[in-house]
Amino acid sequence: MKRVFLIVLDSCGVGAAPDAADFGDAGSNTLRSCAQTGALRIPNLISAGIGNMDGVDYLPSVSAPRGAVARLREASMGKDTTIGHWEIAGVVSPTPLPTYPQGFPREVLDAFEAATGRGVLCNLPYSGTDVIRDYGKEHLETGKWIVYTSADSVFQVAAHEGKVPLEELYDGCRKARAILQGRHGVGRVIARPFVGDPETGFTRTSNRHDFSLEPPGKTMLDAVKGAGLASIAVGKIQDIFAGRGTTEYVYNKSNADGMAHALHYARQDFRGLCFVNLVDFDMVYGHRRDPLGYARALSEFDAWLGDFCKELTAGDIVMITADHGCDPCYTATTDHTREYVPLVALGPEVKSVNLGTRNTFADIAATVTELLGVPYETPGFSFAQQILR
Repeated sequence: MKRVFLIVLDSCGVGAAPDAADFGDAGSNTLRSCAQTGALRIPNLISAGIGNMDGVDYLPSVSAPRGAVARLREASMGKDTTIGHWEIAGVVSPTPLPTYPQGFPREVLDAFEAATGRGVLCNLPYSGTDVIRDYGKEHLETGKWIVYTSADSVFQVAAHEGKVPLEELYDGCRKARAILQGRHGVGRVIARPFVGDPETGFTRTSNRHDFSLEPPGKTMLDAVKGAGLASIAVGKIQDIFAGRGTTEYVYNKSNADGMAHALHYARQDFRGLCFVNLVDFDMVYGHRRDPLGYARALSEFDAWLGDFCKELTAGDIVMITADHGCDPCYTATTDHTREYVPLVALGPEVKSVNLGTRNTFADIAATVTELLGVPYETPGFSFAQQILR
């Protein structure tokens, strides 16, 4: 194969994993929640066979699917973006990254304050929109960082763009990243800029930036780049892999922006991988528990997918998957949910086949590298020969 387009619908899980209860997520199902809104219109994914996937009995199945499908179980011990993407890229994490349900210890905050010259507000697990509502005024008055976390392994730093210049926020997060290593090595340090005022309210901007740990092992991106092929990152892929293993990258301001970038690359002549993350599903709809918005966003993606597939020629394949769940109807928390994820593959040389349920996201990395003819060792098993005509 000449080109692989790997698109992550961030958080689009397809049902509770067998160990979901251990994560507090029994019964979660992101895609089912979207289907139950009545607003989900995904004819291209339906015709590809997503309704034929194991466990997806809430969508119509078709007698002659256009693509290959599978349901993937996460082998890593987590349900966050970093671990999910690392596993997609071939690295399984048997030990969860550290989380801080009581906030970060004083030793971390002292080091952060000393390195940046600003104090800290909050230091609790919090919703990103709620934290700026509750601490935004005090932040403007004091200039202190708003530091918060979630059920994920994250150290999030919010600052008003009118109070703290973006580059100072980013520099502060780089300093936090240097501090948060070893036993405090969270998956991501996230810059969360916002605007507004106490009277009219605060809103987050699209200038978010993630500072991730480097993956603990060689990923498929490293392998593809090392083989001299293109390894293109779209959206937050560049950040998730700490800038490692990519030959070119572009950030997204929205799902629409990310889809436009993917279409742009489909119209270019390259050999290799284009790895795309569409984060709005998670950030805008999943965490905010907005099933109707999530369903409409999936419908928009599906409409775009029909046009995107027209750009695929011989030697091209597109794979659509997810990194975890974030069930917009799961009200116990506003965090990610431990779910199976889908795999849908389409392209001129892809045949109709149901691959059943597979035991690790790393099967994707094994498949991508085999398709591109790139040597790579991973715990995953390739399904390349099963999906090609």
